[in-house]
Amino acid sequence: MLAGGRIVIVGASLAGLRAAQTLQEEGFDGTITLIGAEPHLPYDRPPLSKELLAGPLADDEVYLPLGALDAEFRLATRAIGVDLQGRNVALDSGETLDFDGLILATGAHPRTLAGLRELDGVFVLRTLDDCLAMRARLAPGGRVVVVGAGFIGSEVAATCHGLGLEVTVIEALPVPMVRGVGELVGRRCARLHADHGVRLQLGTGVIGLAGEDRVEAVVLADGTMVPADVVLIGVGVAPATEWLAGSGIDLENGVRCDQWCRALSHGEAVAGVVAAGDVARWENPLFGEVMRVEHWTNAAEQGRAAALTLLHGQEAPVFDPVPYFWSDQYETKIQFVGRVGPDVRVVDGSLDDDRFVVAYGTEGRIVGALAFSRPARLMAYRSMIARREPFPDPGAEP
Repeated sequence: MLAGGRIVIVGASLAGLRAAQTLQEEGFDGTITLIGAEPHLPYDRPPLSKELLAGPLADDEVYLPLGALDAEFRLATRAIGVDLQGRNVALDSGETLDFDGLILATGAHPRTLAGLRELDGVFVLRTLDDCLAMRARLAPGGRVVVVGAGFIGSEVAATCHGLGLEVTVIEALPVPMVRGVGELVGRRCARLHADHGVRLQLGTGVIGLAGEDRVEAVVLADGTMVPADVVLIGVGVAPATEWLAGSGIDLENGVRCDQWCRALSHGEAVAGVVAAGDVARWENPLFGEVMRVEHWTNAAEQGRAAALTLLHGQEAPVFDPVPYFWSDQYETKIQFVGRVGPDVRVVDGSLDDDRFVVAYGTEGRIVGALAFSRPARLMAYRSMIARREPFPDPGAEP
């Protein structure tokens, strides 16, 4: 067990905060330092595409409660490298911080589209400052174009529609959210947008932006010009691992970790180094899969799990959760547990309804479930996944 000493957490995020709080709850009596690239204390990201963007939530209401946390925050500061032999982290200020334990929780940064000009009115949505800048440009009657029909893009589209804006969603794939929910439910999500009057342009790419200093239109691959006053680029995120290049840590679509969240180097666990949140790609023994999950619940749970591993090593529980996320779009709450599998079956209600549950299976076992506005029902399927139960028949009680 790591007793006393110095723990450095790179990433003043939800995962980083939960890790720090867990260390303190477990009786760690050394020093805890959180390094955050943003100037803000840890805050909640889900409201950025919903309540905060829409305006009813005050800016300061997104901050996460710190409680009685006794830790030093180094904000507006970036880690630029780590020396595993020397046991220190290099900062962009020129300083180095020594550590006995290190938690990597740097999250992810938005992907962009190559070749697009930088114009006023074009945004990504990852940080609090991104949200506030975009919110300031959402004028009544304006035209918003969302590039990318994933969960963030779909939530922003729904939020802007609720504000009375004219919204167009452009997606290169023929079905929205297909990677996250599969084709069957993806088509139902497309209908959700269409039913609310949001225009979908599917199966087409974006090749440029029109305008002098300020965006005026999005140019599609077929030459079509889609008028726009505000554009959101929502084409996914990439794990923030650039600063770890050359460190010896295995970087493979994130920080490669074992089932205890221990960072690996050449396939072996690095003593005293763990990872959590969007940046971590770890072995989940429940699914027999190496996964990286970009959602709130995973960040919170994995931050705690990583801290327990740092303190207790392999005596800590393995991190084998059933992933869970939710998305609020229009009047519908979309919730998902587990993973997408090749077998898809409606097990409650109908896709023609506003409330239903779809199960996903593989090799005769249930591995995932998605619900439209059926929260209690969905949690029963989450328990089935955790128990590795068989793929259910339609209408069967979970």
